[in-house]
Amino acid sequence: MEFKVQTEEIELPSKGLLYPKESPLASGKIEMKYMTAKEEDILTNTNYIKKGIVLDKLMQSLIVSPIDYNELLIGDKNAIMIASRILGYGPNYSFEYGGETHEIDLSQIDAKPLDLELYSEEALNAKENKNEFMYKLPSSGHMVTFKFLTHKDEKLIDRELEGLKKINKDASPDMSTRLKYLITSINGDRETKTIREFVDKYLLARDAKALREYVKKIQPDVDLTFFPDGDGKRVNIPIGTSFFWPDTETGE
Repeated sequence: MEFKVQTEEIELPSKGLLYPKESPLASGKIEMKYMTAKEEDILTNTNYIKKGIVLDKLMQSLIVSPIDYNELLIGDKNAIMIASRILGYGPNYSFEYGGETHEIDLSQIDAKPLDLELYSEEALNAKENKNEFMYKLPSSGHMVTFKFLTHKDEKLIDRELEGLKKINKDASPDMSTRLKYLITSINGDRETKTIREFVDKYLLARDAKALREYVKKIQPDVDLTFFPDGDGKRVNIPIGTSFFWPDTETGE
């Protein structure tokens, strides 16, 4: 008896425009299979859970397209995570927040695709597919370029933060470390040493805040927030292993 793997094509918020042209991700779409018993084993793998890699292992198992997972932009990875949950257990997700049970339809989550106006007409016609954008810091006037972070960047950031905390357990340089990976040049200088020195010594707090807000505003992603009480204030949707399978709560 012959069995066929069921798959779906998922559109990426980046539209593929931020990946190298030779990358399969440049198509702006990715093929994923429906969750099986194999993926349920991944979700309950205690070693993966303790290492904090269970969701990455799950998504890597579900992706059919021959991609480099490290290349994935964080916003696209979020979209794949939502698609993974829907393909596995459907769109309805119930969770506790503020002492109350909430339920949302994940299929109705808004995507925030890449704004094509960020690209020049020449760049679009040439299909440059470049993950880099310019921003003038409002207070200092310095011109920086930055990129949207990838899964590989996130791993490097986590590794660096772990190393720094071994040296000083009270240190918490999360924001400045992320900025060192986010910024790709300062006033045209692309030297890593220059960027790190600029972030540590010369980047004004108000400029850092403005840059983070601008990146968040234009970054292709999905909206992982909800209104808990109708007062207009959005909060993050709680996501963990139970996001995929409530029974995994007992495995943690």
